[in-house]
Formats: sequence, structure tokens, C-alpha cells
Amino acid sequence: MAPILGARVLKLLLRQRDNFRFGQRESFRFFGLGYSFGPKEGRPGERGTDHVDPDREEQLHPPGHDRRAGGTYWQHWWTYLKAELLHNGMVEEKDMNLFKVTDSVNEAVEETVGFYRFIRIRDPNRVRLIDSRSSQEGPPWFIIRPLDITISGTKGRSMNSISVIGTGYVGLVTGTCLAEFGLRVICMDVDGTKIQALSHGDVPIYEPGLARLVAKNLEAGRLRFTADVSEAVAESNMIFIAVGTPPGEDGSADMKHVLAAAESVAAHMTGYKIIVNKSTVPVGTGRRVKELVRGILDRRGLADLEFDVVSNPEFLREGSAVRDFMHPDRVVIGSETQKAGNLVRDIYNVLYLIETPFIFATLETAELIKYASNAYLATKITFINEIANLCDAVGADVHVIAKAMGLDGRIGKYFLHPGPGFGGSCLPKDTQGLARIGREHGVSMRVVEAVIEANEIQKRRMVEKIEAGLGDLRSKAITVLGLAFKPETDDMRAAPSIPIIHGLLSKGCHVRAYDPAAMENAARGAFASLVGTESLIYCRDEYEAAKGADAIVILTEWNQFRHLDLPRLRGLMSGRHFFDFRNVYEPKDMAELGFIYSGVGR
Repeated sequence: MAPILGARVLKLLLRQRDNFRFGQRESFRFFGLGYSFGPKEGRPGERGTDHVDPDREEQLHPPGHDRRAGGTYWQHWWTYLKAELLHNGMVEEKDMNLFKVTDSVNEAVEETVGFYRFIRIRDPNRVRLIDSRSSQEGPPWFIIRPLDITISGTKGRSMNSISVIGTGYVGLVTGTCLAEFGLRVICMDVDGTKIQALSHGDVPIYEPGLARLVAKNLEAGRLRFTADVSEAVAESNMIFIAVGTPPGEDGSADMKHVLAAAESVAAHMTGYKIIVNKSTVPVGTGRRVKELVRGILDRRGLADLEFDVVSNPEFLREGSAVRDFMHPDRVVIGSETQKAGNLVRDIYNVLYLIETPFIFATLETAELIKYASNAYLATKITFINEIANLCDAVGADVHVIAKAMGLDGRIGKYFLHPGPGFGGSCLPKDTQGLARIGREHGVSMRVVEAVIEANEIQKRRMVEKIEAGLGDLRSKAITVLGLAFKPETDDMRAAPSIPIIHGLLSKGCHVRAYDPAAMENAARGAFASLVGTESLIYCRDEYEAAKGADAIVILTEWNQFRHLDLPRLRGLMSGRHFFDFRNVYEPKDMAELGFIYSGVGR
């Protein structure tokens, strides 16, 4: 794809022609830059219009443009600027096909993410002149993507090669997105079978957009996979550790994989390295890793070898992780030295340039930020769940309450959606981890402890609601729609569906289940013991699952469940009960269709 350049940006390039030059990739430092011609009020996904505000007409039309000539103003701008580029010798005629112009904001953004062609910045500080995310003159939809980042303090070496240890959810998303930023990335994992599959573009997890980016960056040569840790350490000055830290029975994070990764780096490093911890780890892990690495280097006779340890927690939501990495709310960098913090910031230079907030902190502060953030989100979910339970008792509508609460700027509207309890790989683990950290330091985390307990009670309450509606559950056929802990993922870790289905089965039910992505993981994980039995049957779609059902239960709010053919569904069922534990449908509408509807707090 060619970069998409906008009128004001190209005009600036023309004015700053001494600082910019077009040419072949191998000769220059590159930035991909995208811009959409369109109205001031444009939004991502919308197309520009031909309407021109009279007050802006002069600036929107190119000099000498005859407005009677027809065509849109952005098309005339492109014609004019193309002639200017050729006239000023900034680009040759044969290279004009490398440019593309569009009035689609979405196209402009999508086609330039991580791109690498045709603009050299002699003075990187001048890039800020064309970073206009909040422009007052037009749509702010252009992107700058740095490809080659030369960092002071590395003896002239280009730190545009990054290694990521761990190709699980966080590691694979991190490595792939850094490659999409234009960096050369080596993803390392001890699982040789997984590495071989990834090297062929086979992505083992379900995450929208990830497989496409892996394939794209493999083809571009920016992303590769290896099972050789010595290769990953030797070829990179910055190594991200992104391995799992599963909770133990006492709620503490299992640190063996993090420490093993740090030991491997220490065993193979021969020059300055930055070890960046991306995993969610207890407070104090950064210093523990530093002591571990220093001890190994001392034993290797490399006591004078310098290195830094940085905490760079991830805030990725499953189902939207690629977007979260590309457009984060903030980037947190915890380090003991300004040098290391700046080097990590430069890796995220593309985000820094578009004014993503960067939080610089100590190691301990950065480590605690992740726990505090997730614990607070879990608290909001649990609070609205308990309000929903009260609504069930008094006849109120939790949706109206949540909307009114969310309009208060002090509270905010997000994470006020009641349901069967939170799950996944982060919130349950991090609330337990935070409570454990508190106990280890003599601080009682009473709110967090209460959230953990209330969340487990909420899952059991869903089984009680079904039993209250159907009576004796023995031999009842229950259709469960949704197994993953949230939509757009196949992750079954701590999913509410697990205790709910086990609870139904313990009462003698038969369950027919359907999930668009998570059935395979469910069958080989939480419900492996039920494979081949009649207790839990996996169906090919929601309608097959509904055949003969006494009740339908929605546990995951996949988009396709929001627009079910309800009359067809009703005709397939034996009973009429519809337990909507994600509050997808309106109670009145469901009653009119003949369902006995039960939501959460409605």
C-alpha cells in the first residue's frame, strides 16, 4: 500500500522541502503518514462530503482552482499538489503511483498503520510540525509511523529490533503490534510446535485482526519467531518478558516463568540490554529481576555489564487487544533510570507523537498501577451487579439506574453493565493478586476481598434464578448461548459459564451449548471430563442448540445473539423461559413474543 497524504501535510512538506526528501526505502529513515481529505466533523469510518463551509472555502480550494470545473475539492487539491510535487522535484513521475488519495477516514487510518515508505525526516524533532491530531482546520485523521529508531546510549546501534519472550496472548499481540509500528521483532517461545505454526502464520488464539497482522508482518520481514533464546537476546537490545503468571491456590502470582525468562536473558547477554517486564507481576518483581540478573552476570564474570529493568504493564482487553495496543489510553513506563525510560518511550514513538499520555514512574508504582486499575474495574462491575440484584427485589430497572449514574462525570458510564459476574485472565487473577500483596505487606484490602467474594456469589445466583424460574431442574434441557467470558474471544479462563454450567449439571440438567469461538477450548479445558457424554452437547449454531429446550440462557453477549430470530427460536423450544443474563433484550418485547423473560436487575 502506498501512503495516503493530505493537502495540509503535503503543503507543509513543500514549505519544508529542505527537511524532506522522497526516495527508496533502503536509503532513508522512513515514516508512513496517512491523511484523509474530508469535513471538519469527520469521524473514523465516515467518508468526506463535498460540502464546504464558506468561511473555509479559500483554504480548502487550491490556488487558481476554477470552482466551475466540477469534481470534489479534495480531488482538485490532489491534482494541484501532485503537480507541485513534480515541479519541485520532490518525487519523480514514475513514483507518482506510490501515492494514494482518499476521502475515507477509515481507509486512511487502516492503510497507514505501521507503514514505512517515502518520507525521510532529517531532523526527527521536525516531525512534531506535522503531528496535528487535534487540528482546528480540518479532519485530524493522519498518522505518523516511525520505522527506524536510532537511540543515543547504544553506541550507534539501531534499536529497532525488539525481542519478546512469550507468545501467549500478551506476548503475541505485543510483538505483532510492535512489528506493525515498523520495528523488527523476534518473538521467542520454548514451545517449538507453537513457534513452527506461528512461523507459517497459524495463530493459536482468537483475537480480531491479529492473524491478519501476523501474516502481513511475516511477509514484510518485520516479524519472525524462534525457539532459540540466545538468538532473541543476541539480536536485540530490548527484550520484553510477556509470559504467564497464573494464580496459585492462595491467589499469589506464579512467578516461575518470569524468573526463568530473566535468567535466560542474563545467561546470554553480552552487552547493554533493557529487560522490559510486560507480564502482570507483584510489586517488587522489577527489583527481584534486577537482583537475579546481576547475580548471574557476576557469576559469569561480567560484573561491569550494564543493564536496566523496566516495568511496562499491558492494558489489553481481549476482543479488542489490537486496537488497544494501537490506540491506548495511556502508556505506563516504570524505571530507575531516565535513560531506560526514554529508550522504551522511543519504542512507542508513534504513540508519543500522536499525544498518547505517557506515565513515567518508579518500578513499584508501575507494577501497582496495573493491579489498581483492574481491581477498580472489577469493583465497578461488582457494584452494579449488586445494585441489579436489589433491583430484582424491589422492581426497579438497573439499566435506567446505570445510565443515570454514568452521566455523573465523577462516576463515568463504563463498566456499569450488570451480568453473571466477571471472568477472564485479568480481573479474577489481579483482584486475588492485589489482595495477596496487601496481606503480605500487612494491609487489609477489604474492598477487594469483598469484590472477590461477591463475584463468586453472583455466578451462583444465576443458577438460583434459573431454578427459581423452572422449579425442579432434573432432566431439564437448557440451551446455553455463549461460553467465553466475553465476546470476541475464545478465552475460557474463569468464564462465568464454567460454574454456571457445572451448577446446572449438578442439579440434573442436560445442557446444549453454542459459542462462535470458544467451544473447542471449553471441550478440552473446563469441560474436558464431559466430552462424549450426553450431559453437555456442543451445537453448530444457536438454533440447533435451542431444539427441545426448556429454557435458553445467554451468558456471553456475542453480536449475533443480539439479533436472534426470536419467533423461530420460540418455535424450536419446548418451554418458554428465556434467561438473559447479559440484558440483551427488552423484557416487554420478549413477553409479547411469548417468552417468560428474566434478566439481571430488570
